[in-house]
Amino acid sequence: MDGSLDTVTGVDVSKGSRVRYLIVLMLFVVTSLNYADRATISIAGTPLAKDLGLDAVAMGYIFSAFGWAYVIGQIPGGWLLDRYGSKKIYALSIFFWSFFTFITGFIGNLTAFTAVVVLFTLRFLVGLSEAPSFPANSRIVASWFPTKERGTASAIFNSAQYFATVLFAPLMGWLTQQFGWKYVFFVMGALGMALSFVWLRTIYSPKEHPRINQAELDYIEGGGALVHMEQGKAEGAKTNQGFRWSDMKQLLRSRMLVGVYVGQYCITTLTYFFLTWFPVYLVKERGMSILQAGFVASLPALCGFVGGVLGGILSDFLLRKGYSLTIARKVPIVAGMLMSTSMIACNYIGTDWLVVTVMGLAFFGKGLGALGWAVVSDTSPKEMAGVSGGLFNTFGNIAGITTPIIIGYIVQGTGSFNGALVFVGANALIAIFSYLFIVGEIKRLELKQG
Repeated sequence: MDGSLDTVTGVDVSKGSRVRYLIVLMLFVVTSLNYADRATISIAGTPLAKDLGLDAVAMGYIFSAFGWAYVIGQIPGGWLLDRYGSKKIYALSIFFWSFFTFITGFIGNLTAFTAVVVLFTLRFLVGLSEAPSFPANSRIVASWFPTKERGTASAIFNSAQYFATVLFAPLMGWLTQQFGWKYVFFVMGALGMALSFVWLRTIYSPKEHPRINQAELDYIEGGGALVHMEQGKAEGAKTNQGFRWSDMKQLLRSRMLVGVYVGQYCITTLTYFFLTWFPVYLVKERGMSILQAGFVASLPALCGFVGGVLGGILSDFLLRKGYSLTIARKVPIVAGMLMSTSMIACNYIGTDWLVVTVMGLAFFGKGLGALGWAVVSDTSPKEMAGVSGGLFNTFGNIAGITTPIIIGYIVQGTGSFNGALVFVGANALIAIFSYLFIVGEIKRLELKQG
């Protein structure tokens, strides 16, 4: 048999175009900027807090403003995606979160109390604008990638959160050191607004992309890609499927999905520790300068990026070797979360380089286990992939509200980050429990009609 002939679809893959790789590259770039804009407040946080006179608890609430809006916007954002398609809604999302990031740079010109209120409001609006982003990523991957490539594709766009820190944390640290914290917001906001126009010229549904050939289309469709999901929506057409609460109830009554939601909440707790408090931990607990913290924070993030890509590759490798979808997805998740608990050891380490090494291992594990979006692509009902992804992201990003506030109170009450690291590590253990004992078999949920 010809080695280039796919055994599942019977398509000669050597004759296919590779447009799907361009699509996932664009998802990676946009998601990198997405997470960089989330992290602007943590990199600029120390001098910003000093200028505005904010303590740890106040900063915890400011950090959480994004999370409140992000959670509130998930279901409406998912509905908009299902109704109007990912291309248009995502473009608007990129532009507006970048616009609100840009104007954050002007709050230093306001009086202290007014500045705090405006800062909270702007971070809230950034979160609301970003709400459709990850459900859109999941929809696009489900429509462009066959099942056996979906884990890697999802891991690539999800690993962008670590690459964002690798690339942008040193840049933002340098901008803060050289020009002041406001320029972090100016530069990152301008980049995003420009990127929204690139997005419109790059993203299409599989059936409508001008560069795809029939061989690639046959290959991805035969392998399980939902190639019709986005078709016709880029120009503004509406789907006939309306939102129904009965369908939502079916999602919430699925033991499999509830277990996935719990696991994602715990995994996202780790994400928000690294996004919000980790640079502050390096400055206040480890005595580093802001510039040092920006560079040092990028090292564990690099490990997370490698782990994130390897998690998807490992999952798809297990799938190709004949293991079930359940085993292929759960093995990297459980192994990665076990590694993440190693961060607790930093409470007993006095050497900075060893702390960075252990945090690198924890971040690698977090990346390895961050396969939730692949699981969502595998399990979401095809009729409501956007709403399903939004509901998943709602539960996960409640951690964006709770984690910054809880850690703020722990640090304020104890005067150290020791309890905070225990809290974050414990969440990794709960994620393991959820996937092993609640989720059960991973499969696509079929909605009951009527």
